[in-house]
Amino acid sequence: MARNPQTDERLRPVDLARGHGLSTQAIRNYEGAGILPAAGRTPHGYRTYTPLHAGALRAFLALVPGHGHRTATAIMRAVNEGALDEALRLIDAGHAELLDDRRTLQAVESALRDLEPTTVPEAAASQSGDTFIGPLAGKLGIRPATLRTWERAGLVSPRRDPLTGYRVYDAADVRDVRLVHQLRRGGYLLEQIAPLIAQVRAAGGPAPLESALRDWHGRLSARGRAMLTGAAELEAYLGECDRRG
Repeated sequence: MARNPQTDERLRPVDLARGHGLSTQAIRNYEGAGILPAAGRTPHGYRTYTPLHAGALRAFLALVPGHGHRTATAIMRAVNEGALDEALRLIDAGHAELLDDRRTLQAVESALRDLEPTTVPEAAASQSGDTFIGPLAGKLGIRPATLRTWERAGLVSPRRDPLTGYRVYDAADVRDVRLVHQLRRGGYLLEQIAPLIAQVRAAGGPAPLESALRDWHGRLSARGRAMLTGAAELEAYLGECDRRG
């Protein structure tokens, strides 16, 4: 019977590692984590891999940019354990998260469009727009301690009630808090948000954030395309698994 190189070809750890700039130890680690199927062994105990393992490695490395290392690992482990539904659930969750991030970006852009053209002076703030830390935190679904952290970072500066000492957030403060909250959901760090908020206050408009928003759009698009690439490589691996039974 003729030898089938697609099923009988043996690959060493270095053969898998070389094409992806990895170490042979990384290949062994990936196998140990369940990212790759279990390797065969030579009579002397050396690991041997096949094109199927190469396909698993390509699928994993393609999944990482879109889903992250931890989720990509969980996807490949589920596939190799025969739990395809769990793998697909993880992929669906990643797409749902990306969609939520897009909606968050749209919310930020909407919030910026609604920014007042000038900063509202504290003395002119509507008393009906004043609120305290507890109700504001509850409305946003965050802890009061988070608002205090943002205050220490200079992202918001509520005044203090002269009688009780409680923090009082006027309409402009609430606007800034909502903007910070949305930017945090978009993955921005406090030190990245602080200058943006300061610029918006000083400039009286959303123009300083336009560059950041373009970057955010770019990152979401890049992640979406990375997910497509990962899905294509995973489908190729699944097809090879099916052909090999």
